[in-house]
Amino acid sequence: MVGHDNIPTLAEQVSRVPTQPGCYLWKDAKGDVIYVGKAKNLRARMRQYVTLRDERQKIPLMMQLVASFDYIVVETEHEALVLERNLIGQYHPYFNVDLKDDKSYPFIAITKGDLYPAIKYTRERHKPGTRYFGPYTDSRAARETIDTLRKVIPICSASCAEWRRCRRIVESHKGEEDIVNMICAQNGRPCFDYHVGRGPGACVGAISPADYAKNVKRVERFLSGHRKDVVDELTSEMTDAAEALDFERAARVKRRLEVIRGLDDRQQVVFPSSVDIDVIGFYREETISAACVFVVREGRTVRTCEFILDKGLDVDEEELQSGFLKRYYDETADIPAEVNLSVELEDAEALGEWLAGKRERSCHLHRPQRGEKHRLLAMASKNARHALMRYMMRTGYADDRTNQALLELESALALPAPPMRIECFDISTLHGTFTVASMVVFTNGRADKSQYRRFKIQAELDEANDFVSMSEVLGRRYAPERMADERFGSRPDLLVVDGGKPQLTAAIKQLEALGLDIPVCGLAKADEEVFVPWDETPVVLPTGSASLYLIKQVRDESHRFAITFHRELRDKAMTVSILDDVPGVGPTRKRAIMRHFGSMKRLRAASEQEIAEVRGIPADVAKAVHETLVAWDAERSGAAAKQSEN
Repeated sequence: MVGHDNIPTLAEQVSRVPTQPGCYLWKDAKGDVIYVGKAKNLRARMRQYVTLRDERQKIPLMMQLVASFDYIVVETEHEALVLERNLIGQYHPYFNVDLKDDKSYPFIAITKGDLYPAIKYTRERHKPGTRYFGPYTDSRAARETIDTLRKVIPICSASCAEWRRCRRIVESHKGEEDIVNMICAQNGRPCFDYHVGRGPGACVGAISPADYAKNVKRVERFLSGHRKDVVDELTSEMTDAAEALDFERAARVKRRLEVIRGLDDRQQVVFPSSVDIDVIGFYREETISAACVFVVREGRTVRTCEFILDKGLDVDEEELQSGFLKRYYDETADIPAEVNLSVELEDAEALGEWLAGKRERSCHLHRPQRGEKHRLLAMASKNARHALMRYMMRTGYADDRTNQALLELESALALPAPPMRIECFDISTLHGTFTVASMVVFTNGRADKSQYRRFKIQAELDEANDFVSMSEVLGRRYAPERMADERFGSRPDLLVVDGGKPQLTAAIKQLEALGLDIPVCGLAKADEEVFVPWDETPVVLPTGSASLYLIKQVRDESHRFAITFHRELRDKAMTVSILDDVPGVGPTRKRAIMRHFGSMKRLRAASEQEIAEVRGIPADVAKAVHETLVAWDAERSGAAAKQSEN
């Protein structure tokens, strides 16, 4: 393992790296590649790592493992992006974002390298000469798509025995001109699919390679979501057949058109115009994430795909989304004109060029701020959240992480046993007024809301004083009568106070005064450092660890609970007196106003005209009431913002 003493040596090596675009590979002491990245300027980017100026949380841990590096120089940033994807696929570095279970996702494939290309459902690794559509996260949807597609456009199935026989004939007679007659000469009988209208009859020479190629083009457009072109072609074909008095053929084409229209009826129209976009939403919980892709073609959502991303380490949102885009579009040929994301990517221009090269037309990355695209992005993020919750429940991920967190806390804080019951306290006040405290309880690593308690601080304070408030609430909570009260639960295995060394010291003094020996720690907000009684130096829990996530979750829940109670008290006190301060509003008019609106919430949302509609309220009084409420709301919002900062 390389320590900080070795970083200058590494820095000297980095100082000799060229300033051209390229890719860099960080390696551990065994020579294994643990991270691959790209850069416009290799030296400048790599220097950010060795000087620890890269603010991503995983970088300090990663750089402790780095022993050496390699780099590859290229001409452009676009070339660097393509090379980065290839290197990640080759080495599968531990610290790069990756799909957790991408190998299981099915694709629909067309064997383009054959004389008569066939369609198939597959999970195989991508092969040259085959075009893949997907990935599909629902295998049933992929199979149903193939089944529906073959009703619309006859095409051979790769699972058909007769197609495989034809393929062997073609392979054994490559270069010969009259291959169709050769197939007919060696054929026994047509396949079943041909009889039911799902096969074109390639096995009996019923279709020429040129006509079959037209069907394949239609299939590709259909799978790419461009069904309008297919509908137009089939409509024209039906009209031509009817004009030629070939009514049987016209009826067959009409049935195919009805199948397509049935699909359109089941698919949601999200845009009135014919647009091709992918909307990608993300959701992260702890160090595991999910992505949901809405595939919109010709204004309709034709497919929804969900993916789980999990590397066990924190990555920032930009790296998460950029890494997913590279992996997802590296494995699909279905590239839209626009990709919608929730963040601006630093390498958006290079990614756009790469996607445009794959698409052979322009492709842009966009972050919608409003309108239908923004609404669809929010919906995709919501679906990603549900996908992640289902995955965590199915795999027991949350239980495993919770057990791991409790064991890590036991070790890091030198506890006698895993902290099965954790109590956390926080103080909330506004310049010493409406001062309250919260107590939240986590049992077996989960919030136990039935054990939550709220305290009004009874000490008279002229200004905010967290130390006095914390001493009071701990004295009340851990008083002998409360410790014996079953409603307050059992003795905690760990006491957490929101704050650093001063808050921890105040808590320790109060516990000593009560004669209690309860393990206690303080969690500072600034650097998420954990302060303990026996050491002046804070304990630093590993970034991305289950223990750090759990203790932060406990602290944040306590903070939320305290602020909520504080606002309730403040709003209640202000609501009682607000109408009393309005000129012209006495007890009778106050009762009339409250009887008319029913609640303070509805009154605050009312306009001046709506208040004037109350019986017995003149226009000038209605105006005064409305202005008072507006001023109160503004003051309330400002106080809430200041409280959140504290």
